[in-house]
Amino acid sequence: MFHNAEHVSRRSLLKGLLTTAGGMAVANWGALTHSQSLAQEVRRSGKRCIMLYMAGGVSQIDTFDMKPGRPTAGEFRPVQTNVNGIQVCEYLPNIARHADKLGIIRSMRTRTPDHGPGGYYMHTGYHPGERFPHPEVGAMIAKYCENPESDLPSFVKIGSQSGVYGAGYLGPQFEPFVVGEDGRVPNFVNPSVSAEIQDRRGELLNFMEQRFAEQRSGEPFAAHRTAELRTLRLMRARQVFNVSAEWERAKERYGDNRFGRGCFTALKLVEAGVSFVEVAHGNYDTHNDNFPWNKANFALMDPAWGSLMDDLTQRGLLQDTLVVWTSEFGRTPAINVRAGRDHYGRAWTVVLAGGGIRGGQHYGSTDRDGFEVAENPVNESDYCATIYRAMGVNPRARHYLGSRPIWATAEGSRPIQQLIGR
Repeated sequence: MFHNAEHVSRRSLLKGLLTTAGGMAVANWGALTHSQSLAQEVRRSGKRCIMLYMAGGVSQIDTFDMKPGRPTAGEFRPVQTNVNGIQVCEYLPNIARHADKLGIIRSMRTRTPDHGPGGYYMHTGYHPGERFPHPEVGAMIAKYCENPESDLPSFVKIGSQSGVYGAGYLGPQFEPFVVGEDGRVPNFVNPSVSAEIQDRRGELLNFMEQRFAEQRSGEPFAAHRTAELRTLRLMRARQVFNVSAEWERAKERYGDNRFGRGCFTALKLVEAGVSFVEVAHGNYDTHNDNFPWNKANFALMDPAWGSLMDDLTQRGLLQDTLVVWTSEFGRTPAINVRAGRDHYGRAWTVVLAGGGIRGGQHYGSTDRDGFEVAENPVNESDYCATIYRAMGVNPRARHYLGSRPIWATAEGSRPIQQLIGR
């Protein structure tokens, strides 16, 4: 039996969670302590980001860099958008309405046409073969743009088709929280006992771990405690992920499918204060039958993305919410003997919108058949640097792994100033 002096009150418990057994500050759990000092220490930009990741490698020539009349054009026709001089695929009518908000980068030139390394490059800006793992974009944004007073995770992945590359040297508090493709949380988030019992268990566990840490401090215990804190926080905030009631009214616009619901959930999460949400959409690895596959893909992607843009605009969120449409690479301009397009990284397209991006323009270009970048090549690190700059994060922010300095983006990376509205 514990004496009264040893008993940890609920308030003391929550305050004690600020520093883990290994002495690591858990900045991502600010709302559990309502710590004013912590809130002052964390630099908040007020920005949010939604990444729409087209897993498998989406075709640039069949979406935003069409080549009508050329041998590489394929079966789809371009249509005029709401910006003179910008055309998109005929199967993207909802996105065509938002061209005035889009910054279209048509000159991506990336290092690898392989799914795994390509995904790592486009999520981190670094080569996957380095000695230590780099954090993906979502983790970096979670670190610098989080709201320390929120009970919600700062970095959420809806579905894992895009890959989970993690927080790297930033530490476990910035790891992504991965939910199902439809945005539903895993079962462990639902408490099995009442809040009162959960509080008592937490008090007891915290008391025991503090005593244990006095003699055996170390990073493994800190990581364990971080995981416990994440679960506690999600139990408190889990209802934000439950969009079922509102989804009944929204599904006709977004499309009654997993990607549509994922985009709607992303809207609700950034509205609630989550810093970074990634929504994956798969089936773009079209080595065979590229055109029927993409016609079906776009029928899901276009209404979901277009409705997300509609709602962000109408709710006054788009000016502070960066929307990124991307993939691990593009597809070959040449059409193969199976009526497909293969992996291609030499010249392809990503799109940015909102969050301070100057819309209604494209940056860079490819040659007339789309095989090479004709002007303003952009690599993976430039792309990440542009996202960071738009989010108010220093692309060359310096961190340390032990005594070794590491930068958010590689040396020589350059944000695309033409797209950034300041």
